[in-house]
Amino acid sequence: MTNAQVIALIYGFIGFIVIGSIVLLPYALVQHTRHGRIDGRQVFVLGAFLLYACLAVAAVMLPLPDPSAPRLEQTVQLVPLQWIDDIGAEMHKYGLAPTVANALATQTFQQAALNVLLFVPLGMYLRATWRRGAIGATAIGAVVSLTIEIAQLTANFGTAPFVYRIFDVDDIMNNTVGALLGWVVASAVLALRQARRVATPHVPVPRRPITDRAEARVG
Repeated sequence: MTNAQVIALIYGFIGFIVIGSIVLLPYALVQHTRHGRIDGRQVFVLGAFLLYACLAVAAVMLPLPDPSAPRLEQTVQLVPLQWIDDIGAEMHKYGLAPTVANALATQTFQQAALNVLLFVPLGMYLRATWRRGAIGATAIGAVVSLTIEIAQLTANFGTAPFVYRIFDVDDIMNNTVGALLGWVVASAVLALRQARRVATPHVPVPRRPITDRAEARVG
């Protein structure tokens, strides 16, 4: 992880503290008002999602460039799976043997892997919390990723001094795969939990007849 990525995540965590304090407290108060209690699980799930969202947005948008920084030579990449060729180019550049270990160690592969992992939590939330199907989760992941790439192509919709991230079709593909992977993981976890419930059914403790209890009190 680069120093810039660490700084971005720090800003994302700060953003979570601000947004979380604005959202979570009212949410808990509304729960208490409506139901007479606070559901700690629901508050935790919402807080975890806000943390993920803040960190994810910070990772793809920050840090913002200095106006005097050099411009990108390329701002659009539309060749699918170009990252695979880029791995070979990176190994050739540094004189590395074309082995699997060297390929996995390249910055190109690590970036592609991070793009997949970035959307795994989204897919898990879509399955476990919002009950979306595989197609719905995949479509939402693709739309969210496309929105991010458009924001990068337009310099955060004109708020940044210039385009500082590449619109990359591979990022959309990897993000979408990550969302689907997260959906699969969440589905597997839910299926295992359901199987355990079926395997170990709850057996209610038999209650003693009223007459027996009365006799016990008399004795």
